[in-house]
Amino acid sequence: MKTTDLAVIGAGPAGMGAALAARKHGVKDIIILERADKAGGILPQCIHNGFGLHRFREELTGPEYALRFLKAAEKEHIEIKLNSMAIEITPDLTVVAMSRENGVVRYRAKAIVLAMGCRERTRGAIQIPGARPAGVITAGTAQRFVNIEGYMPGKEIVILGSGDVGLIMARRLTLEGAAVKAVCEIMPQSGGLRRNISQCLNDFNIPLLLNTTVNEIHGRERVSGVTIARVDEKFRPVSGTELYIPCDTLMLSVGLIPENELSRAAGVELAENGGAKADRYMRTNVPGIFACGNVVHVHDLVDYVTDESEEAGKNAAYYILGRKTGGKGYTFHQKTPETDEALAVNERRLTCIVCPVGCNMIVRLDEKGGVADVSGNKCKKGGYYAIEEFTAPRRVLTSTVPYEFNRETGFAPVKTKGAMPKKLLIAAMGEIAKIRLNKPAGAGDVIIRDLLGTGADVVLTDDLPL
Repeated sequence: MKTTDLAVIGAGPAGMGAALAARKHGVKDIIILERADKAGGILPQCIHNGFGLHRFREELTGPEYALRFLKAAEKEHIEIKLNSMAIEITPDLTVVAMSRENGVVRYRAKAIVLAMGCRERTRGAIQIPGARPAGVITAGTAQRFVNIEGYMPGKEIVILGSGDVGLIMARRLTLEGAAVKAVCEIMPQSGGLRRNISQCLNDFNIPLLLNTTVNEIHGRERVSGVTIARVDEKFRPVSGTELYIPCDTLMLSVGLIPENELSRAAGVELAENGGAKADRYMRTNVPGIFACGNVVHVHDLVDYVTDESEEAGKNAAYYILGRKTGGKGYTFHQKTPETDEALAVNERRLTCIVCPVGCNMIVRLDEKGGVADVSGNKCKKGGYYAIEEFTAPRRVLTSTVPYEFNRETGFAPVKTKGAMPKKLLIAAMGEIAKIRLNKPAGAGDVIIRDLLGTGADVVLTDDLPL
């Protein structure tokens, strides 16, 4: 039996944020248990940008966001045990973990922070009728295949569900050469951020079909197509609205579920959404056990996960050190409400993609088709974006490049340092595809200068293994 002041389960943004906050508030002995072989949780496979705007006031990719917390944890000498899976938590604050290196190890802690994240709903959870061929895949698994393993899940793809990961993968797969036929959403509105609908679907003319579901999957060995149909107010398929779409892959983006098997076994009370019940100080009903991040509820933004995790880490520290919990506690974030104003003849609706808020702007055009006025934006950057979008639209491009050296192989995430003309995205992907890395490099290192003469360099967004 080993002892520790604080045991954190999960080395994603929630776990590392909680550990750093606990260290800041006086806890010395901290251990983070992570079942994967790399810290960062889901972020290393989220190579797209859009992270950190609230937290760091700059736009980062997932690997860049995770790397900031990993380096901070290393600086604070916080121990992260990789390839160590927590298999049991008891109400007396004992964590049982298992690893190939150390076998079964028990940790007796003074406090525990639950930060295991969430998992995807699968086909079984939504009960799609039809055959069971290969080619049905969840969006997160597809994201890992493409961004980490370097495999394409298919060439002709239909996406069911409009969660953010599904929207982002629609763009990613399109840039890699796949044909995304449609995104079907059973609800009357999308489940993803407005900015992702704009930059991931609208940019590539991918249709979003609301009030629509997949009614049947076709194929024997491999998916050959799907039948979609409109649904009524009770989400039942409407007869006569069926449409067959040929495809070789059905990708599911139908929601995330908090990962709480360990929490339940420890006696932690769960909410109706499957998340651990936590008060504004991130305390659960079990004394000494705190919870944060997607274990509590699935967040839209990782920046909010970090805010919440710091509250959990701070109050875990207070509990360990015998201090009284103080302050107002954490305020849970809600989605920005949708708006749908009526438009005049010379007005256009535009979703801002500058930040995840996704302001629903109204752009008024002059007689020559230029921008006369912009309303609905909450910052000046949104107004500048609207003008640029109607004159010379630009985007940041993210992708991966293969590396091989010192017997290490894999795919490294990259991005353009700055935006480039939207019309050159496909051509730019062709240039990036020519790159092969054969020596160590780190985040921020330039691998292509002045991509296609656009003035945008291509840089790594994560450190490569030495």
